[in-house]
Amino acid sequence: MQIPLIGLGTFGSDHVSNLDVAQSVITAINLGYEMIDCASVYGNEKEIGDALKANNIDRSKIWLTSKLWNDKHTSSDARDSFFNTLSNLNTDYLDLYLIHWPFPNYHPPKCDVTSRSENAKPYIHDNFMATWRELEKLYKEGYIRNIGTSNMTMPKMELLLRDCEIKPFANEMELHPYFQQTSFVNYLKSKDIKVIGFCPIGSPARPERDRTEEDVSELEDSILLDIAKDHKVHPAEICLKWAKGNGIIPIPQSTKASHLLSNLKSIQEDPLSEEELKRLNTIDKDCRLIKGQVFLWKGAKDWRDLWDLDGTITK
Repeated sequence: MQIPLIGLGTFGSDHVSNLDVAQSVITAINLGYEMIDCASVYGNEKEIGDALKANNIDRSKIWLTSKLWNDKHTSSDARDSFFNTLSNLNTDYLDLYLIHWPFPNYHPPKCDVTSRSENAKPYIHDNFMATWRELEKLYKEGYIRNIGTSNMTMPKMELLLRDCEIKPFANEMELHPYFQQTSFVNYLKSKDIKVIGFCPIGSPARPERDRTEEDVSELEDSILLDIAKDHKVHPAEICLKWAKGNGIIPIPQSTKASHLLSNLKSIQEDPLSEEELKRLNTIDKDCRLIKGQVFLWKGAKDWRDLWDLDGTITK
């Protein structure tokens, strides 16, 4: 099965119940979605798996993605966590399995922005590669059809591509018209790595820990609003059309059937013109919303240290 052009995100953003997310998965599949993006840390894979089983969903027609959480980066933990995900999702394989973040730093559920782990560390390439080797083994054993990364930076990806035996199929990353990451996206495409975009409409329902005063929303941008008016659609649909027009696979999340349907149709119908894409490509504000402050280690200056902004890996 080829990776679909849009998927459904399943992060409940700390305020959507597991059962509601599971029901949204079934609603989405019934509407025509073919990709479900999961993660062990979301805490709802059991409910999603139960819903898939109860509704007799044909596994062969659904692309299932999940992710290894940060506290499971050791070899044995990674393997155990993967098989726990398989069990929870009631499946014997995944179409795509990602390393959720490139370091073993994590936070407790529903923490605030000041939360820090005493054991948090900067990126250590040898440690990351040890985790990657476990994914390569699971791939060779046939449990995973594709392996990949999430929340990577270009310097980290360059090291992974240098040292891996099996290269990443995809990288999942924050992407929306106000945060386009054009250089990194073009780099990934040049390496034939699929680009999956989370927060594709700017994540208006993200947790408080991921909000800062300087955040801005493209849903109020005058150029985007003009294009939405021309297409007679909600501005959120233009964000998704922008993603498709730039070769990005968006994974919006919603529990409302009307939003699920409009998101799907935004990818299937009425694409943006080249001129409209050019106009939208001028509105980038480099506004990262998911900054990752809770993953900072002792001695790190601020969230920018997570993202290697000067082209080198922060130590």
